Amino acid sequence: MAKTPGAQGRLDVGDPVAIVDIGSNSVRLVAYEGLTRAPTPIFNEKTMCGLGRGVQITGRLNEQAMDKALAALARFRVLCDMMRIERRYVLATAAARDAANGPDFIQRAEKAFGRPIELLSGKREAHLAALGVASGFYKANGIVGDLGGGSLELTEVRGHKIGKGKTTPLGGLALQDASHDSIKEARRIVRRALADVDALDEGKGRSFYMVGGTWRSLTTLHIHQLGYPLHVSHGYVMSAADAVDFAELVQRVDPETLDSIEKVSSQRRPLLAYGALVLEEVVRRAKPSQVVMSAMGVREGLLFELLDEETRERDPLLSAARELNTLRSRAPLHGEDLIRWTDHFMRSSRLEETPEEKRLRHAACLLADIGWRAHPDYRGEQSLNVIAHAAFIGIDHPGRAYIAMSIFYRHAGLDDELSPRIRELCSARMIDRARILGALMRVAYLVSAGMPDILERTPLACDGGRILLDLPPDISGLANERLFNRLKQLARLIGRAPALRTDQGAGRSAVTDSALLSS
Repeated sequence: MAKTPGAQGRLDVGDPVAIVDIGSNSVRLVAYEGLTRAPTPIFNEKTMCGLGRGVQITGRLNEQAMDKALAALARFRVLCDMMRIERRYVLATAAARDAANGPDFIQRAEKAFGRPIELLSGKREAHLAALGVASGFYKANGIVGDLGGGSLELTEVRGHKIGKGKTTPLGGLALQDASHDSIKEARRIVRRALADVDALDEGKGRSFYMVGGTWRSLTTLHIHQLGYPLHVSHGYVMSAADAVDFAELVQRVDPETLDSIEKVSSQRRPLLAYGALVLEEVVRRAKPSQVVMSAMGVREGLLFELLDEETRERDPLLSAARELNTLRSRAPLHGEDLIRWTDHFMRSSRLEETPEEKRLRHAACLLADIGWRAHPDYRGEQSLNVIAHAAFIGIDHPGRAYIAMSIFYRHAGLDDELSPRIRELCSARMIDRARILGALMRVAYLVSAGMPDILERTPLACDGGRILLDLPPDISGLANERLFNRLKQLARLIGRAPALRTDQGAGRSAVTDSALLSS
């Protein structure tokens, strides 16, 4: 396996995979740790080449842009050699597809990178972009829009089911050229092109998923304009009305006057107004309930397509959580024990729990110990930051906040001050459940010391009006005032009385319902 010797921070998930995306605006290399349900990039680099600039006017790729792209491909070839990546894929999209000299460029590009290039049809590009969204969201439901420099692909998605794709020449560079730098003319072009896109008729009341660098830049600007607490674009949600308002603002003003414009590359800024225009018209036409940013697109769609059926069906969030658990926990199997232990408690408690809440609780159990190497005073804060900003997929921002808060409470205690910004992302119910799960973990780790095969022997359950923790004879010595106080703290959260039962053997047992434990 092509893996760096001694790289203890890498998972043993097979050979790494590299994908090069030759787009109309940029050429990008992303290398992934392996072919998994939740792919992790180990290297990511792009070069803004502008291959699609002028194609709508001249019908040809610009020589200077081609030279820049070929130089990037030559560099990427060396980088893949250095990373010892043999499994390499190259995709080319609208600019190479539409230009008269596209075939000549593809031939030169294949020589520069040393591998064959798949020139995507519009239909194929739309399908892969939708697959990327299907892979990156849990039960995705809506319309996927992939906005590149040369085209806009629109496709319906329901879970892993992908509808027929439609490609339109509405990429930022293409619009800028076709409209002769006139937003007013660009609007007419966009409205005509979208008038007969049947996929948009299925968008009402569902999600519209944005894919592509220009829309990602708009999302970044919106995040900073609001002072939003999580600077994570994937899964970021705007209401349809807010998306239209912001799109109108971006079209109306000089982009250099926008708040936090320095977060957007100078090459991308001239295309912001065109991307905003397309977004506005799509939302007005499709009438979605919300607009969602996806960092997953064509590249991730190809990775998803390469997976076997069994792997595709896995939960992407739990897959990612298990991988991080393997890399960073003291005893990864303890996370699996914690899932079953809290399952047993939740069943006995009769606390209502939706399937999504159960799924998030399971992910939190797998991530509960990833901060153990930090200084004790900062384990809660560090765990919160890692989880809130990790490259997880299959989770929305409130779900991130819930898991992060649960682990924070597990380390810092239920009374420790938590930043109000992260709490803003959650409902009162989610905050309450995070406290309950944090309290459960505080009991679990005091009983098990984070080691596997202990929790299954120390069941915790609601028994009538009590919360009862059982300790078998060989570890009954764990019972002390500190453990009982944590049990009492948990009991208080759900309106029960705490009780600790120690099996002393020979048919004798003792139930403690007081903080004053006898020896």
